[in-house]
Amino acid sequence: MYEKDGERYFVVDGHIHSWDGRPSNQANRYGEGFINCFYDYHRNLSPESEVWPLEEFWQQSEERILHDLFEVGHVDRAIFQPTYLTDFFVNGFNTTEQVGALAEKHPDRFIVNGSWDPRDGEAGLDRLEALAQRWNLRGVKLYTAEWKGDSKGWKLTDPWSYRYLERCEELGIRNIHVHKGPTIYPLNRDAFDVADVDEAASAFPDLRFVVEHVGLPRLEDFCWIATQEPNVYGGLAVALPFIHSRPRYFAQIIGELLYWIGEDRITFGSDYAIWTPRWLVERFVDFQIPDDMTEYPELTTASKKKILGLTMAGLYDIEVPDELSAAPVPAASGVAIGSEPMAPA
Repeated sequence: MYEKDGERYFVVDGHIHSWDGRPSNQANRYGEGFINCFYDYHRNLSPESEVWPLEEFWQQSEERILHDLFEVGHVDRAIFQPTYLTDFFVNGFNTTEQVGALAEKHPDRFIVNGSWDPRDGEAGLDRLEALAQRWNLRGVKLYTAEWKGDSKGWKLTDPWSYRYLERCEELGIRNIHVHKGPTIYPLNRDAFDVADVDEAASAFPDLRFVVEHVGLPRLEDFCWIATQEPNVYGGLAVALPFIHSRPRYFAQIIGELLYWIGEDRITFGSDYAIWTPRWLVERFVDFQIPDDMTEYPELTTASKKKILGLTMAGLYDIEVPDELSAAPVPAASGVAIGSEPMAPA
């Protein structure tokens, strides 16, 4: 747990990976381009002291992951978000089975999420059920721009997607994490468009849609959707590193989120190993929205505690220390502007 100025912060890193991007696992030039694109994000948005050589970025050992997250990273619990990419990587890039093995060794540290792809049809539904039973899934991570053969992506509104969301409800998988953010080579930008979250969130009010990367570069679209859909949350992975490279831009991002959806629906994620959580946590705790950006609500200590861990703890039923209380999961009705709920018309 991170402590600063007498305040304690329970940290849940809601977006981490354990990947294999080594050349030996790259199936083609797309696999090479994908990990190199990740590395460009890492190199260009990190403080100079936090930049790794490319060889260290390809894959991290169990010891390094534990060190970076829990020994020096201030993280109390972390959630693995899988990204299969089996068209680009021989053994997959970051699968539930791979990260699940590590999570089983450290059940007090990790939660593992599953994944599904509606293009897998009936066989994929059976596989989702098997994953849920094997790993006691509470969430899934969806990658709508993933390539599969001739297909260059899919939408949450596809008929088969609804079949999978219905199965998630049946299996008790309530947290639906969706990558809706910056594109990654060679994936198509438009396949990450946030628009399909709108209809799906309305159709499945008992599910929670955590929009990872808050829809960047479509922040405004995300905010308007999340304002009317109270079961939509914003994950800060990718947005947070701008706290170093472009602090006023980050102030705009967090300010817009606080204004439109409030502190109870914003969650922390480092996107490890693109970035390490230590410097992100420390800088976020120290961060204040500039005084001249008066249109935004204050980013308070209480807000930071919710964002850094208490809200995600509530979503995943993670036990927190007695002196802290998990932020309540907002009711699935009404429309929020900032931290004040507004009754629907």
